Amino acid sequence: MTEIVLNTQTGTSRIHCGEGAFAKYARQLKGGKNFVVTDTNVFALYKDAIFSAFGDDVDIKILPAGERSKTYGNLISIIGEMARAGITRDCTVIAFGGGVVGDIAGLAACLYMRGLRLVQIPTTLLAQVDSSVGGKTAVDFGKVKNLIGAFYQPAEVIADPVFLKTLPAREIRCGLGEIIKYGALDGGIYQKLSAAENIFDLNFLGKITADCIRCKADVVEKDERETSGLRKTLNLGHTTGHAFELFYKRKSHGEFVLIGAYYELFIAKKKELVSDEYRDGLIKLINSVVKVPSYKNTVEAAKFAKLDKKNAADGKITLIVPASEGRCAEIKLGFEEYAAYLSDCAKSLEKKL
Repeated sequence: MTEIVLNTQTGTSRIHCGEGAFAKYARQLKGGKNFVVTDTNVFALYKDAIFSAFGDDVDIKILPAGERSKTYGNLISIIGEMARAGITRDCTVIAFGGGVVGDIAGLAACLYMRGLRLVQIPTTLLAQVDSSVGGKTAVDFGKVKNLIGAFYQPAEVIADPVFLKTLPAREIRCGLGEIIKYGALDGGIYQKLSAAENIFDLNFLGKITADCIRCKADVVEKDERETSGLRKTLNLGHTTGHAFELFYKRKSHGEFVLIGAYYELFIAKKKELVSDEYRDGLIKLINSVVKVPSYKNTVEAAKFAKLDKKNAADGKITLIVPASEGRCAEIKLGFEEYAAYLSDCAKSLEKKL
């Protein structure tokens, strides 16, 4: 088991990572007053574990599973349930689930009585390697992902690979999207991914989770609120990935991150920012997880990139792209140029079919 301490100006997160973390650390929360937020899928699988860890009388808000639950209306519903349960400032909010649960429960904890203690218990691979760590909380609004949110660090994160055993293959692919993103940011992670016999192996994933968390913790400590630009690097693949996710839907967030990274690698190559060898290595990893589509209507999909929070005031689209092992670069493109690159990439993929 590994413990990673994330120190920021606003608080300290203790991240317990590895097999047995849930059994050891969740039971330590049982004595206090807790409010659990989870979803229907997770509750169906782990109802007994929740009651065993936190008590039969623990207050629980169960959301419908899926991204559609990450709404302002559900946020207010959670806060209303907390008020009706008599939650006070000495209580702890426990986000028990994937990224959607973690995001919305974290924001509720931030807003209720100006802030309650928050514990993240991520049950998906994506949430364990990425979204549960770093203090980003949010809900979607007006067709824009994460438009309403706040930076709010959890006091603890309990990331136990035991939960990976019940994940469907699609959720593993989703998490691998973020893991490969970290591989594009960190040379050590890239080498481990490239050398792995099977990146879908649960033992491998349980071990590399800690590497990804360390990478993110290091970035967040230096730039918690994205003021220096360093934390923007964690959005590699996300500008185009989010645009495609909003327009095309159907695939998971992590799969869209990989698809976005592929299209953005095409741009990086056109801009002569990345070598053929490194680009080919990343594309090999991407292709091992998801089949990258030759999308139609990429110009229409590209319009969603205009809403990306990384964009500058001049309206240009901002991309974070791989440059070399452990190093990335920032590109700013006018919308027409950006849309044209996406279209060209789609055409190049069509020729390979």
